[in-house]
Parts: sequence; C-alpha cells; structure tokens
Amino acid sequence: MKSKNISDIKKRIYEILQIGYGSDFVSKAFDLLIVAVIIINIAITFILTFDQALPYKDMLEKVEFVTILIFLAEYVLRVWTAEYLFPGKKVGASRLQFIFSFYGLVDILTILPYFLPFFFPSGVVAFRMFRVVRIFRLFRVNSSYDAFNVITEVLKERKNQLLSSMFLIVMLMIASSLCMYSLEHEAQPEYFSNAFSGIWWSMSTVLTVGYGDIYPITVGGKLMAILIAFLGVGVVAIPTGIISAGFVEYYSGLKKGVHAQHDASFASIKIGVGHSYAGKMVKELQIPDGMYPAALMRGEDIIIPDPNQKVQAGDRLMLGTLGDAEVECLLEEVVLGSGHPWIGKRIRNLDISRRDYVVMIRREQRNIRPQDDMTLKANDIVLLLQRTDNE
Repeated sequence: MKSKNISDIKKRIYEILQIGYGSDFVSKAFDLLIVAVIIINIAITFILTFDQALPYKDMLEKVEFVTILIFLAEYVLRVWTAEYLFPGKKVGASRLQFIFSFYGLVDILTILPYFLPFFFPSGVVAFRMFRVVRIFRLFRVNSSYDAFNVITEVLKERKNQLLSSMFLIVMLMIASSLCMYSLEHEAQPEYFSNAFSGIWWSMSTVLTVGYGDIYPITVGGKLMAILIAFLGVGVVAIPTGIISAGFVEYYSGLKKGVHAQHDASFASIKIGVGHSYAGKMVKELQIPDGMYPAALMRGEDIIIPDPNQKVQAGDRLMLGTLGDAEVECLLEEVVLGSGHPWIGKRIRNLDISRRDYVVMIRREQRNIRPQDDMTLKANDIVLLLQRTDNE
C-alpha cells in the first residue's frame, strides 16, 4: 500500500513537471514559476556585468543561488520521474535517456556552471559562457504550445528546400570570393592574400550590405561588389520565402481542419455551462456513431484530446468523420514499444488497411501532425483511426 502511494505521488509530480493546460492549475502554476525563475536568473547574469551593480552583488548572488537550487530540485525530480516520460523502458534506462536527451543536457548545463568554478577556479571564464544555455530552458515550456510547434514543423517540412537555398548561398560566397581575389589581390595583397581570405568579405556582402573592414578599391572590384550585393539580396530572400510559404500552408491546413492524408469533415460543438459534455473525460463522452473527437479548442490553445482530458465549459469540441455520419469509426492508440514492427518505418510504408488512417503522433509529450515521409520511433504513440463499416 505504501509503495502504491509513493507511485501515485511520483506520477503526480511527473504531471506537475510536464507542461500544464488550463485543466491542471498546479502544473500550469509550476510552468509560470519556472519561467519566472529563468527570467530572474538570466536578468541577474546581465545585471552583474555592470559596475553599478557592485553594491548589490551579495544580494544578487544570493538570489541567483536560490534560482540554481530550484533548477537543481527540478532536475532531480525529472530524473526521478523519467520512467513516465519514457514508458516501456526500465527505470534506469529511462533515466539515462532523459539525462542524455536535449533538455536533460540543457538542464545540467544550466546548473553546472554555477558550481564548477568552486572546484576549477582557472576555468571560471569558460564556465560563465555556459550560462547562456539557461535561456534554452524556455524552449521546454514553449515546445508544448502550438506557436513553437508550428515553427519546428514548418522547418522540418521545408528542410530540403532550405538546404538547397543554403547551398546556393554558399556557392555564391565561394564564387564571389574567387572573383574578388582575382580583381583585388594585386591592389590589396594584405587583405586578399588568397582566395579564402575573401570569404569574410563575401559573407558580409552576400548576407548584409558589407561590414566595412574590407572593401574593393579597384573599378572592377567595385563593379563586382555591386553585382554580388544585388545577387545576395535575391538569394537570401529565397529561404525567407520558403519559410513564409510554409507558415501560410500550415495555417491554411489548420483552419480547414483537414489533413491531406485522408478525406475528413468536421463538426464543431460549443460546450456551454450545463452541457452534458462539460466536466467529463473525453473517453466518457457519448460521441455520435461514425464520429471521433479530433481536437479540443480552449482559448488560444488547440489540444489533441487525450482519453483522460477533461472537457470544460467554454471549450469547443471538434468532431471528425470520414465523409458522412453513417461511417463507423474506431479511434485506437498504438504504443510503439521495444521491437514493434513499425519502428523505423515511414508512415506511408506502414502495413495497415486502406481503411485505416494515422491521425496524430504523440512523441515525448508532443503532439505531431503525421506526414507521409515521417519516420516512426520507439515509444511513439500512434493515434489510428479505423473505419469499421462494411462498405
């Protein structure tokens, strides 16, 4: 009985540590506390660089020490509850996976720079540089909200086009460096001693309008600089256009509420005070035949409904159906545990019926829109919509 209570406490601590929505006040309050602590910690780091802060140095260092203790306590609790973050793994393996994960490394690098100078005084300057890592802690809170996910999803979807545009920029820089070396070497051998010495000039010219420390003095060099500046503006605008188009496409698809992978229609239900759905978990809702809960809109948040997610008054529940309401559907969660045949496969290559559709992927507490070329990983949770009608 005692071990069960400890397990319940550990699970509740894990829930509090994770990003909270409006339904979990304690978890959301913890998120706000951590954000405030991060901002205070970073602000102190900035303030201590000013000479005017010397009279307040002792007080500021004490406040900084308190923030570090909070970070340390959070890190220890995250390691302790890692088994819930990585279900299906042994306790030790899940803790190691968190420790060496991106956010695990960010957390430890946030704490170590404060304590290491006490053991290695000679490296105090290098350790201070690692304090900048603390700002990355804000990404943990941001990563579970739609705004941050949109950025990461757009970059992933457009990565091939972005890499191609970056290749063009690099080629233009190399070509302009070679040309400028040929035109300016004799006039400025101290600045353009070889082809590689023009890389700095080409980088500042292609990506900006020039830094001013190196510039051409010959007529040919000046004409080349004008040409490169014009080309640079056009080439650098390419990745900007790609990303902008990605955002437009993403939000257009989000507003339609339809993923290109399947032909689905949606109905919206406003949950008012006294509505039969208000206060119930998603799994307890009496959903009409042939429909499934596709999304829960709460204020500015768009939440993929978890079976244990509570519906609140004021929410808007989006119900999806394939074609018409006569279609019978079943929504199933498939957990990709160790050895699952789907691990390492792309969604388009999954051995599933043509009547089944991947609606959503849940990965490390993040809800991800499925794409045909997305590769599934161990511990992913695949939300599978199955048509059960006899058409």
